[in-house]
Amino acid sequence: MPSIRAVLFDLDGVIRHFDSEHTTEIERRYGFDPGTITAVAFEPDVLEQVTTGVISRRAWVDRVGETLGSAEAAEEWGRQPSDLDAQVLAVADDLRAAGIRTAILTNGTDTIAAEAEELGLHHRFEAIFNSAEIGWAKPDARAFQHVLDALGLAASEVFFTDDSAGKLAGAEELGMPTHHFTSVDGLRGALRDAGIDF
Repeated sequence: MPSIRAVLFDLDGVIRHFDSEHTTEIERRYGFDPGTITAVAFEPDVLEQVTTGVISRRAWVDRVGETLGSAEAAEEWGRQPSDLDAQVLAVADDLRAAGIRTAILTNGTDTIAAEAEELGLHHRFEAIFNSAEIGWAKPDARAFQHVLDALGLAASEVFFTDDSAGKLAGAEELGMPTHHFTSVDGLRGALRDAGIDF
C-alpha cells in the first residue's frame, strides 16, 4: 500500500470549536426551549441546502429567523464565537515539517473562504475544500473524490479525520484511511499507526 502523503482534516469540531453556551444563552434570553435553535438551524434538508451551496449562509440565517419568529435571535446565533485548537494546528505543522501535505474538507457555507482567511488557515494548509463550493457534502463519496482529484493522490495516500464518525463513510468507501477524532493524542497515535513518522 502506498504511504500516506497527505492528511485531510475536518474543520469544525477538529480544528475550530464553537462555544456551546452561546446558543444556550440566546435561547434563554429569547425564551426558547433548550435545543430549539439547533433543531431549526440543523434540520437535515435545510442543512443540506446550505452546505451544498444551494442557499447562502445569509439565506440560512434568515430562514432560521423566520422559523423561530425572531430575526434578532437568529442574527445573534449566526455570530457564533469560535476558537482554533492550537494542539491540532501543531499536529498539522508537524506533519508539514515532515513532508506530509495537509488540507481541510469541511461541510461549510459560502462564507468559509472569508472565515478561513480571517483565521489564517490558508497559511497552514495547502488547500481548504468547502462542500458549498464542491456541491457535495460529507459523507458523500463525491466530495472526497473531488479532493483526491484536486490533490492528484490515490485514496490510499490520503488520511482523513473527522469528529463525526458518520462523516467517514464516503472516505472509507473510496479506500481512504480514516480516524474518528476525539482527542489530539488519539489523532497523533492514529497517524503514527498509519505509518507517518513525525
